[in-house]
Amino acid sequence: MMNQVFSFLLIAAGLALAQVHSAPLKEGDSIPDVKLRTDDNQEVSLRQLVAEKPTVLIFYRGGWCPFCTRHLSDLAGIEDDLEKAGAQLLAISMDQPSELRETPNRDKLGYRLLSDSDAVAAKAFGIAFQVEDALVRKYKQSYKIDLEAASGQTHHILPHPAVFVADTYGKIRFAYVNSDWPHRDYESTRLIA
Repeated sequence: MMNQVFSFLLIAAGLALAQVHSAPLKEGDSIPDVKLRTDDNQEVSLRQLVAEKPTVLIFYRGGWCPFCTRHLSDLAGIEDDLEKAGAQLLAISMDQPSELRETPNRDKLGYRLLSDSDAVAAKAFGIAFQVEDALVRKYKQSYKIDLEAASGQTHHILPHPAVFVADTYGKIRFAYVNSDWPHRDYESTRLIA
């Protein structure tokens, strides 16, 4: 039954997405100076966080997404390697700060989860897309996935899954974006470590 649900979600999402911004940032671009929120609702500057040490930025849809939570768990396996290399890992989603705490297996993730519930970062990175209203209703009614409750917003915007690596000057050294949201490039994050 779950496989049928995920198959439907995959097909429906592919058909129902409208691009909000079509030019993702690429290698050589500078990361935008955006504000994000921590799980205790503190505002943080992405530029200031990146200035601390080279950073692997992961954009994911939210803690409600099983593909995303699997990816987050897999990333926990490279945390030590990143630390040894002097880098940090940050994961950014549309989840509002209080929802970040509810992410499955959150207690096993040593890295920071950050909220972009207003979609400013996803738009600035050029990876935002909007879920059509019919699919938002279908998610909520049939699958008990409430995008508005998760984000605390009514914009219905999600990020394409993406990996960006930035140096301490904020310059993007590696960029990977895939609009096929169930596909995660695990190899690229392992190569970084």
